[in-house]
Amino acid sequence: MWKVKRMNRARILVLAIALGAGGVAAYLVSGYGDRSPANPPTTQFETVDVLVAKSDINLGQTVKPEDLQWQTWPAATASSSFIRRSDRPDATTQVAGSIARAPFIAGEPIRDQKLVKADGSGFMAAILPTGMRAISTDISPETAAGGFILPNDRVDVILTRREKNPRPALPDVVVSEVILSNIRVLAIDQAPKEKDGQSAVIGKTVTLELKPEQIATLAASRQAGTLSLALRSITDANAVEADDRVRTRGVSINIVRYGVANPQTIQK
Repeated sequence: MWKVKRMNRARILVLAIALGAGGVAAYLVSGYGDRSPANPPTTQFETVDVLVAKSDINLGQTVKPEDLQWQTWPAATASSSFIRRSDRPDATTQVAGSIARAPFIAGEPIRDQKLVKADGSGFMAAILPTGMRAISTDISPETAAGGFILPNDRVDVILTRREKNPRPALPDVVVSEVILSNIRVLAIDQAPKEKDGQSAVIGKTVTLELKPEQIATLAASRQAGTLSLALRSITDANAVEADDRVRTRGVSINIVRYGVANPQTIQK
């Protein structure tokens, strides 16, 4: 009998220990669940307000206040050419009225280098860089790369002329020369920019950006023969040409000779 009582006491003791352990475990679990995870520390970046384009601004477009807005920008990546509110709080009104010398996309920081104050001048005069001139000449699809030359492309200007053969019995000699290299196209007809992503512009005149000393070269060449435009690749737009110094009709020009183009002159 006493053995039975002893076993019952042992069972009761084990059960009590198990219940106690379960209660402690439940308490610990409930306490851990109520505990919210600690927030990781956040790194604070220094920022500045930068003037950006609120919407796309096209080449030659007059900038209005509604085209601009202030945007928070990381100070570490803000270029010194950006317009900051801390330096120019009235920049929105100061920039308004300027003409875009290059296009801006929405969200792009505004830079003074890409703007110019017209002060009553026309668009073309406003976008011309200092010291450069704009001059136009006739073109056709045959002389302008089939119409695939667009504003802001770079071209070589080629003069093709017919020269008298010193031997009267032989036909005239046709010579082609590069008279101007790496010239920027300002406009085709009156279109100073690409329209709607078009890949070709068919026009009758092209406006080129020239240095003052290059104007006489182009003017004299127009009277000497036929002018053609050779479209340059974007990758070699800044390539330096190896040229020869020659004189034509008293005008000093740089040319690269392409060669004699009349096969009839080659006779046995």
